[in-house]
Amino acid sequence: MERGARRGGGLLAAAWRRLWQRGPGDGGGGGPGGLARLSLRSGDSEGAAGSGARRIQGTRPFCLPAAARAILRVGGWGDNGGKQKLTLQDVAELIRKNECRRVVVMAGAGISTPSGIPDFRSPGSGLYSNLEQYNIPYPEAIFELMYFFVNPKPFFTLAKELYPGNYRPNYAHYFLRLLHNKGLLLRLYTQNIDGLERVAGIPPDKLVEAHGTFATATCTVCRRKFPGEDFRGDVMADKVPHCPVCTGVIKPDIVFFGEELPQRFFLHVTDFPMADLLFIIGTSLELDAKDK
Repeated sequence: MERGARRGGGLLAAAWRRLWQRGPGDGGGGGPGGLARLSLRSGDSEGAAGSGARRIQGTRPFCLPAAARAILRVGGWGDNGGKQKLTLQDVAELIRKNECRRVVVMAGAGISTPSGIPDFRSPGSGLYSNLEQYNIPYPEAIFELMYFFVNPKPFFTLAKELYPGNYRPNYAHYFLRLLHNKGLLLRLYTQNIDGLERVAGIPPDKLVEAHGTFATATCTVCRRKFPGEDFRGDVMADKVPHCPVCTGVIKPDIVFFGEELPQRFFLHVTDFPMADLLFIIGTSLELDAKDK
């Protein structure tokens, strides 16, 4: 079970890193200067809730995290040892000059903390620090398939809190919607399961929900698919939803530890060579050692 729990997180991290390993001169696509990268760490998945509102205002430069700098050095991007910094003004100017017209965004838990949704691992405020009420053997068990099959109640108690409709999008989500409205958003890859990108108005064809979604659900027995809203009433009433056909437990299409990523995730094979600007928002793209 422990190996399975780590496999899901490690697979996603490895895939995230592979996306970075294509240097600006590799393959096709990109603007005249290749792929520009800007890391907006607006309250990343290890940061405190709400810190993002302070971090992305103004024109202060954004430092790329250590992992990103190492990759940029390998890729040969930047001419000062991989420590190049971009400001929002730099990026706005690139967009104004139509030098960046195909934007890919990679988003993590930090974009939703200003909406009141905790991230997972921040000490004290993170989701995993506040799961004692669910009486589970260890925090990650709430997202493990084997534990879910034995006892689905803790997950659905948490799902009641996270279910779409309980929270509202914030300025970060509407910034991404603005990119779409301007015809600039090629794709948004999100690790979040809160559905706030959809609520903000980003259409499903522009979204890759790498950790799944509450928008759809699947019977764990007969594998029939259902709209997630069909079972909202059960979840809000503290009931475990069951399939109307075979009575099996219905599981929202959230990616649990050990499950494969959604097929849409592999759109990155075509998206990233086409992109000329990459935003990384609300995530450090780094994992704790125990999750690798």
